[in-house]
Amino acid sequence: MNPIDEYIQKQDPAIRSRLHLIRAEIHTAIPEATERISYQMPTFWKGRNIIHFAAARNHIGIYPGGEATAVFAKKLTGYKTSKGTIQIRHDQELPLELIAEIATWCYGRYAK
Repeated sequence: MNPIDEYIQKQDPAIRSRLHLIRAEIHTAIPEATERISYQMPTFWKGRNIIHFAAARNHIGIYPGGEATAVFAKKLTGYKTSKGTIQIRHDQELPLELIAEIATWCYGRYAK
């Protein structure tokens, strides 16, 4: 089993489908990136870490880095953010198109 499949399988059953959707959206946006676990989180990698995501008790975190959260700040107003982190509460709709846009930006900026 793929390490990301294992990671998702270990999460609360109520959020597994959300994690699968995020993973699929990022994979579609940046299919050239390799999947791996880094910092104990699902990660898309191309010569370096591009973007991570992870489950937390009350939210799913997307970790594109501080530069990305600054660039996309206006589009992230409905989400809790901090430098390099986007939190999507479990009761919020997943912004899949925005996640794909951020992943694509990160890939263009960081892929080697």
